[in-house]
Amino acid sequence: MLVFARKPQESFMIGDDIEVVILEIQNDKVRLGIKAPKDVQILRKELYDTKVANRDALDSIETLQIDDLKNIKIAIKKDSKP
Repeated sequence: MLVFARKPQESFMIGDDIEVVILEIQNDKVRLGIKAPKDVQILRKELYDTKVANRDALDSIETLQIDDLKNIKIAIKKDSKP
């Protein structure tokens, strides 16, 4: 992990086309601005972790084929109210 210090309004580059700008440092929070191409997806880590977990769960589910649907019986409960 690369660790370095930056002051507000200073920035650093990731590769040739992603710039991270320190916008503000206040109390225990740092506000960042990120300039990147539109095709670069930027997610908070917790959202990225959820996305990966959902993708892994989806990959592990056996796909239900259309032909299998005809073998599924669905019980329909009739409502006694008019």
